[in-house]
Amino acid sequence: MASIETLTLEVADTTAAHRFYSAFGLDTQVRLRASEAPTTGFRGFSLSLTVPRPADVDVLVGAALDAGATALKPVSKSFWGYGGVVQAPDGTIWKVATSEKKDTGPATGRIDDIVLLLGTADMAASKRFYVDRGFAVGKSFGSKYVEFATPSSPFKLALYGRRALAKDVGVPIDGTGSHRLVIGGAGGAFTDPDGFAWEAVVPAPTV
Repeated sequence: MASIETLTLEVADTTAAHRFYSAFGLDTQVRLRASEAPTTGFRGFSLSLTVPRPADVDVLVGAALDAGATALKPVSKSFWGYGGVVQAPDGTIWKVATSEKKDTGPATGRIDDIVLLLGTADMAASKRFYVDRGFAVGKSFGSKYVEFATPSSPFKLALYGRRALAKDVGVPIDGTGSHRLVIGGAGGAFTDPDGFAWEAVVPAPTV
């Protein structure tokens, strides 16, 4: 079964980005690579952190803001739970959320899932593209959302309509240039229908 093995963010200043992600608590989960590739506006993707309880959302979002992130959607309670959206100094958009609405204790310091959401122009075409490359569909809601089953991966992969994703994270849909993202997997190097680049990596050994 295909999966994501690594996520590499392309940033203008690797030293500053490393400092931010260390403060955000994600320095071991994401890789950084220097890049001056032109990019403007919405880059077509976001990363979501699913955490156990509201206190974890507050801690992570607070750490991100203290380290220089910009709030796109302030932390708040919603029908689905509790969460907020920030944009890192390098431009990457991060959503931090929990399905819980009330704390049952202090922050756990745990991240349950890291989800890469790719905004797609044609859900059917993108879904077919990934299925043809060995990704198994875990959840599917028609033309709105597809999540792939990647139980052995440190990351989850999902497809979301580009317009809906931009609205969800609180930014205008317009954007051009590089995604500033490289996804690593064992299935070889390729580029998907929306221009997201994959590179070949060797999967980490299982313990």
